[in-house]
Amino acid sequence: MENSEEYLKELQHTIRRVEIRSKRMASELFSGEYHSSFKGKGIEFSNVREYQYGDDVRSIDWNTSARKNELYVKLFTEERERSLLLVVDASASMLFGSRERSKKSLAIEVCAVLGFSALQNNDKVGLLVFTDQIETYIPPHKGRHHLLTIFEELIRLKPKSRTTNINAVLSFIRYTRKRQEIIFLLTDLVDNDYEKGMKQLNTRHDFILVHISDPLDKALPLSALLDLRDPETGQRLTIDAASPRTIARYRQKQLLQHDDLRQRLRRMRIDSIFLDTDRSFIGDLNSFFRYRERKV
Repeated sequence: MENSEEYLKELQHTIRRVEIRSKRMASELFSGEYHSSFKGKGIEFSNVREYQYGDDVRSIDWNTSARKNELYVKLFTEERERSLLLVVDASASMLFGSRERSKKSLAIEVCAVLGFSALQNNDKVGLLVFTDQIETYIPPHKGRHHLLTIFEELIRLKPKSRTTNINAVLSFIRYTRKRQEIIFLLTDLVDNDYEKGMKQLNTRHDFILVHISDPLDKALPLSALLDLRDPETGQRLTIDAASPRTIARYRQKQLLQHDDLRQRLRRMRIDSIFLDTDRSFIGDLNSFFRYRERKV
């Protein structure tokens, strides 16, 4: 009982810490950028006014014009309310972190900032956590209490599976979320055969990939024999990290894979953000928002 109470206190403290930091960042750094980066899902009629020289004749409201015996045009406003769906990879590889934080911790931080940015924009926020199955799903809703429920679920969730199936979660979203939404997929992409699913989702939704990596995903330190274990499959691999040649080959291979991924995403016209666990994500997220503002 005592351990349970201590756990709940620590959980509440963690959620509060995440809220304070993320709310400040969303307010000071990202609120305006988020607002201008994502268009509303359409336009809606707001009012009418008298026709003025140069107005598009296609906007004439013929019913009002006939009633008032003067020409009137329709006014429209952008429908700003959107739904943000945070899709988070919770497979075992996301628990890895060679520095101060894990990939999962970075994903939670990014989700918190995006969530509070959406909240300040009066948007709905939802959560979908997956491995090779759907681990938890919270449909989009508004409000601070709902957002804190999402953070609590993200922090306390213990996944049932260790492996990844990105295509399965993309199919789930495609069949359950019919209206256009902003979808952020946060994952380290330790999987295959997800390209078709991403392309299909990108045609209907505002889809953004957030790729999360650790320094050791790209380069190994010069040390000694390293016994590496795949966190998802359990397979082991021994690498001679005392050999500069081996280290260089490993780094070159990882850089080529990284460049290939960027090129494939560009060909698929999928917007992406590349983040690392050993550095701040603020600059990368700001750059992405500025890019999206120019794009829309």
